[in-house]
Amino acid sequence: MVSFLNRRDIIKAGAVAAFAGAGLRAAHAQDIPSKPEAGAVKMGIEPWLGYGQWHIAAKKDLFKAQGLESVEVINFNTDADINAALAAGQLNCGNIATHTAMNFIAAGLPLKIVALLDVSKTADAIVSDGSVTDIKGLKGKQVAYEEGTTSDILLNYALSQNGMTIADIEKVPMPASDAGSALIAGKVPVAVTYEPYLTLAMQQNPKVKMIYSAGENPGLISDVFVVRDEFLAEKPGQIVALLKAWDAALADYRKDTAGGRAIISAAVGAKPEELATAFDGVVFYSLAENKTEMANFTGKVIPEVHKAARTAGILQKDVDLSSAIDPRFVDAATK
Repeated sequence: MVSFLNRRDIIKAGAVAAFAGAGLRAAHAQDIPSKPEAGAVKMGIEPWLGYGQWHIAAKKDLFKAQGLESVEVINFNTDADINAALAAGQLNCGNIATHTAMNFIAAGLPLKIVALLDVSKTADAIVSDGSVTDIKGLKGKQVAYEEGTTSDILLNYALSQNGMTIADIEKVPMPASDAGSALIAGKVPVAVTYEPYLTLAMQQNPKVKMIYSAGENPGLISDVFVVRDEFLAEKPGQIVALLKAWDAALADYRKDTAGGRAIISAAVGAKPEELATAFDGVVFYSLAENKTEMANFTGKVIPEVHKAARTAGILQKDVDLSSAIDPRFVDAATK
């Protein structure tokens, strides 16, 4: 079984009301050096394809092309491990789900979000055995999903958009990897899960249909690049160089998508054909797109994630994250 989606677990810590759109832009991008400082970078990553541009950057020496001496991309198999490493200062930066970043910052971890990496559109979804065709049809039905994860957020958001709450369904808690299997086996009529389990379910039973996806609100399920505060202060030039390497890798990926998917698939331990649908359901952000998407992300998506997570009981309190996003580095990297 492919195990590249562990990053979707959510730590129950804190929440967010909203980001301030200006963030730290007052600290001008021109204060950041044009060349990276000396020294190595330690970056944490999990085997999720949304972080795949870093693998392309490493494979094609794009870090070196940006003047970085050494970038150690350290793989972690679980959220717990990468979270512990970030918290302990064993990593300078990391790639994590947006809600995990919120929880970290709410819990007082000294880090900032510096860039958006990807959003899930159809890689996270609610599927049925054909007996349910829309969200309103979930009323009174058994729904298999993993509590405390992105599946929980997606389900609560979908229900709220249709004037319903989690009390309107019969909860069947189980791991997301099992939810699709339960649907295929006829144990439940509806499941909330993500790739590759979505594709597997639809391949094994042609009656299985997608009735709602994360694409209804792009960004609801997304990933961000975070950097510890001390690294922001000590090595700002390295952060800009890292973002430029991501951007160069994404440009390469868009030019040679098949080749890029082969590199990413190998890095996450799968074959490209096994992840074809998963790739199609994920959108990567360039740095230019970061600048245009950030307003929607901060003004609309984050409050909605907050509401769904609070409703689900994943987030225990509201926290002001007005200074949690630092746009200076994307600004500097796109000059």
